[in-house]
Order: sequence, then structure tokens, then C-alpha cells
Amino acid sequence: MSSLLDLYGWDATWADAFAPHSAGGLVPGRVVRVDRGRCGVLTPTGATHAEFSRTDVCTGDWVALSGASVHAVLPRRTALVRASASGLSHGQVLAANVDVVAVVVAATVDVDLGRAERLLALAWESGAQPVVVLTKTDACPDAGPALESLGGVAVGADVLAVSAVAGHGLDALAAELTGTVVLIGPSGVGKSTLATALTGAELAVRGVRAADGKGRHTTVRREMIPLRGGRGVLIDTPGLRGVGLFDAGEGLGLAFADIDALAPDCRFRDCAHGSEPGCAVRAAIDSGALPARRLESYRKLVRENEWAASRTDARLRAERKATMRVAQRQYRNQFDRPR
Repeated sequence: MSSLLDLYGWDATWADAFAPHSAGGLVPGRVVRVDRGRCGVLTPTGATHAEFSRTDVCTGDWVALSGASVHAVLPRRTALVRASASGLSHGQVLAANVDVVAVVVAATVDVDLGRAERLLALAWESGAQPVVVLTKTDACPDAGPALESLGGVAVGADVLAVSAVAGHGLDALAAELTGTVVLIGPSGVGKSTLATALTGAELAVRGVRAADGKGRHTTVRREMIPLRGGRGVLIDTPGLRGVGLFDAGEGLGLAFADIDALAPDCRFRDCAHGSEPGCAVRAAIDSGALPARRLESYRKLVRENEWAASRTDARLRAERKATMRVAQRQYRNQFDRPR
């Protein structure tokens, strides 16, 4: 297979998955951007555009092309999914087949640990390896407290401080970012500046608003760009304002592994970590080993995830009922016909 696709992550496992399509004369490709029913695809012979009718094609997918159309999407290894921004009970795939999720946080504003925990839960749920990137350290006299705070919530993930403008920390970060990498975080944290430094591509960059310090959207679509040195590819994403959890139970367990590790020592198996006697989690809070804020954040995200799951269950029940009604109507019509 073309070395061009190798740069974008093609390997023997993908070749095996594509084999049935290859036998049918279809062409493999990776989706590098999606825009209103059309997508940019990299193929063995170069870049092209293709149309698709299914709604779940996203940046990072490996596809089988028939002419200028997406015929099939290969099963995903990993997927970064959030609750649909439209409020529907479906998840929205932000990026597919990702190896590393870089959660980007700016050092120039008060660090929102709750948002970082939310993004880390999404990252862990995807099946990829999270890494937390503290950006804009050149504009922060002392990034130490922010690094320490993030280290306390990024259980199992490295936390790295960088300045894309000054070039500080980029080599250490680049060593962590291999394969397919996606940058996630709100607008204004420096994702596009960081992406430019990591890829060499000239991406549009805008500053934060002076009035409130919030970011202004620069990236308008998820787009895949090769990393410097041929280490892999990077997906730059638009700023995420609303990041709802969707079926992220396992991701929450990994993001809050410190709480999960304490829970088995509670006296009661179904301990809610409230006023129950013998609660190991509350004991850790009382001793100062675990911040009370951490438990409250965990509870909040668990409730949100359970609510999203209940909406999905309700949708599935409604779909089953609708299918049954159609079948019953067809059955009655069959026997109510005049003889």
C-alpha cells in the first residue's frame, strides 16, 4: 500500500479489515475533513473529495471508496464521542481512530478543573491515551500552581507545560504525540497556535476577547494535518463550548480512578460516599488526601451520564414501539381487506 497512507496510519490491521472491499475493486482512504455531505479523503494516489449519504462519517474514519462516493466505513478502533450538541439522544463522534487525545488548557486564565475532568472522561472513554497540555506559559509568570492542580485531576495521564510562541516544552510534547492525535478544549486556549507549531501548517489564529477573556473560534471544522517529522497526524478541532457526556461510564471510572480505588474499602458495597459510616472516600477527604471538590465533580458527571443513558433508553423504547405499531397496522390491513 502507498507510503502516503502509511503516514496517515495505514497498517496491516487496516489492510486486513479492508480486504473484502479490495476484492470488490474499492479504493481505501482516510477522511481528513468533513463538510456538509462531502468529505476530503486521502487515497493511495493523493487527495480527493467524496460524497456520502450516511450521517456518521467523521474525520479520522477509514473508508472504502466507489468512484467519488463513500461505499463503507471500516469499524473504528477508537472514537471520541460527546452528547449531541442539538440535545438529541444520540452521541456525536468528534474524531475516529485516534491514538492520543490532547486536552488543552491555557495557563493565562484560572484553570477550570471541572472542565478538565469532563474532557479527560471523554478522552478515556474514547479508548485513546489522554495527555493534558498547559499552553501559553510564556504569558504566565508562574505556571507551577496550574501544573500541580492539573496533575491532581489527570490520573494516569501526563501533564506537560508548553509555550508554542516561545517554543518551550514542544520537544517533550512532540515525543508524546504519535499516531493520530486530536486536540480538544474550549476556544482561546491556543489549540491552533499549538497545531501550527506541531505541524508547520499555517493555521488561522485569533486572540481572546479583551472584554471577557474568552476565545474566538478560529478552527471551523475538524481537519487532519501531518505532524512534523512524519510521526503521525493531528486533528485540530473547533473550540468546544458544550461538552456533554455520552455513555461514558468506563471513561469516568478511569478519569476518577483515585475515587474508584478507594470505593472497595468502604464498609458498604453500595456506598454513596455521603453520610454512610465507614466510607473510605469520605475518610480520604477528611484526611486531606482527596479534595472534596473532586468527589462533587465525580457525582455531577455520574448524574449527567446516567441522565444521558436514560434518554437513550427512552429513545430506543420509542423506536421499538413505533416499529411494533407499523407491524400491527400492516397485520390488521392484511386481514381487514374485503374478500
